[in-house]
Amino acid sequence: MSDNPASERIKAEIDSNSVVLFMKGNPMFPQCGFSAAIVQALTMMEVKFKGVDVLADDEIRQGIKEFSSWPTIPQLYLKGEFVGGCDIVREMHESGELQKLFDDKGIEYAA
Repeated sequence: MSDNPASERIKAEIDSNSVVLFMKGNPMFPQCGFSAAIVQALTMMEVKFKGVDVLADDEIRQGIKEFSSWPTIPQLYLKGEFVGGCDIVREMHESGELQKLFDDKGIEYAA
């Protein structure tokens, strides 16, 4: 994987930010409902996160799917760990599991 520039850039984003959302659009203007749903959950929790717009870079758009072995976007990463896509994150948020994961990883959010 180290000879793949897209994978290196993806890894650099994940390594340099505690919470990263690979999404369509950006946090201020999501370009799909699934991305908007995760942005909404993170915003409600007042979590600081980095949004990476996959629509702006096709290498990243394809590369993130290979990197995570997950076929869809958006994709959420916490402290280097892939959490999941929209349905998983939404269910975790509604059940309180997402908040517990933030606690476990030492990520600050509003209760």
